[in-house]
Amino acid sequence: MSADWRSDLVDELRSLIVRAEPAVVEEAKWKKASNPDGVPTFSADGLICTVETYKDKVKLTFAKGAALEDPDGLFNASLDAGTRRAIDVREGEALDAEGFVALVREAVALNRS
Repeated sequence: MSADWRSDLVDELRSLIVRAEPAVVEEAKWKKASNPDGVPTFSADGLICTVETYKDKVKLTFAKGAALEDPDGLFNASLDAGTRRAIDVREGEALDAEGFVALVREAVALNRS
């Protein structure tokens, strides 16, 4: 990924995920010719979320997002999916850091239940 707003945002998200769950495991999965670096995935007793970059956004997909409370209304994509939910962040948009940390903690708690 080239160094631009997306890479800066991915770095910020990575630090927030680690803040929410210091024991998180990050791996790059689904490597292919069109995406040789793969997709960053974050796990703690199961998959928490993936982080994908697109031309116009960064997408955080929570594997069990449909089962999570979202009191801060962060989910704004994949709202009709049966299991997952996503957060799309576009250039110039701010992500509620505290709400995001709480959502990651909730996802980890769900994995551990």
